[in-house]
Amino acid sequence: MPPRNHKQWRTKPSVEYVSSYIYSDQDLYEQEMEKIFSKVWVPMCHISEMRNEGDFRTTEIAGVHVIAWNTSGGVVAKRDTGVHKLSGNMEVLTTGFPLHCEVKHGGMVWVTLDPNPTQSVEEWTCGAFDCIADAIDTEELEVFHYHKAIIDTNYKLWHDTNSEFYHDFMHYFNRVSGFNDEYFARKNIPFDNGHVNVSSFTVNYEEYDGFEDRGELSFPNLPPNQWYMVDLFPGYNFNLRGSAYRSDSVTPLAPNKVLIEFRGYGLKSDSKEDRATRIKHHNSIWGGFGRNLHEDLIGVAGQGTTMRPGTEERHILHGRHENGTIHDEVGMRHYYAEWSKWIGVDASNPKALAA
Repeated sequence: MPPRNHKQWRTKPSVEYVSSYIYSDQDLYEQEMEKIFSKVWVPMCHISEMRNEGDFRTTEIAGVHVIAWNTSGGVVAKRDTGVHKLSGNMEVLTTGFPLHCEVKHGGMVWVTLDPNPTQSVEEWTCGAFDCIADAIDTEELEVFHYHKAIIDTNYKLWHDTNSEFYHDFMHYFNRVSGFNDEYFARKNIPFDNGHVNVSSFTVNYEEYDGFEDRGELSFPNLPPNQWYMVDLFPGYNFNLRGSAYRSDSVTPLAPNKVLIEFRGYGLKSDSKEDRATRIKHHNSIWGGFGRNLHEDLIGVAGQGTTMRPGTEERHILHGRHENGTIHDEVGMRHYYAEWSKWIGVDASNPKALAA
């Protein structure tokens, strides 16, 4: 590419793009809370985190504090008490009104602030989990790892790093264990409601020094060493790497601040030895000192720094077309088309909302 001056860089592209303004504007952030996060189904936590009577988990959705707890007595839901019964004797409470909630997709507890949702969780996810359903729904799962991080970045940038796979070149582990013809042929498959899943391939773990094949501990009905990913709008990610399963849940705190909760899962039926191995496999890639996760977090923190309020507007290109394969930006285009629909303004020209 020949050198460009400032004026040339400021020229709007002729291909698909979004404005960096969508990552920093306070008014847009407030619109997202009102029009998106207060309406969609949110994977709040996992049912295994509330095994005993009285156990509970809390979260915040669009500024509303929510608590889910285990009531082994099986209390019937009463809207005037602000409680709603979940399958498995779970309940969810928010101050002043009840919440719709379901347990689906491997035991996740899903909650929506919408008092009249038009879709169930199954309808909302609309097939995106089908690629891993037999693996996560055959046996009970159990959370064995939890940590959270507050990152100075926009929540959509965390979605983006899970959606565009060309950043895999940043991960030395992925380059060594996975860059082959099968990897580059993986498909990004769009679903309604802005969701995408990514087809699998065989990861060669033993190619990385000190790692071993992980096929013996693959999840039920999953061929050895496979890697599937489910990316849900507006920012929830589910990663199944053969022997370990991870979910990410985002809670936007400000235009340039997000809380991310990370969970790692095994099978409830794991032996002590198998569980220890799963934890090792999970943490070697996704733990606090794993090979990949901290690199992703450093990447999105850097992006967030360049897109703070007051920075010059830029145009982020989404123009790669590669027949829907792994580095095709179809997932990015699909996501921001959905975002534009919910917000009511095109992501390439968000200032039109204020005009």
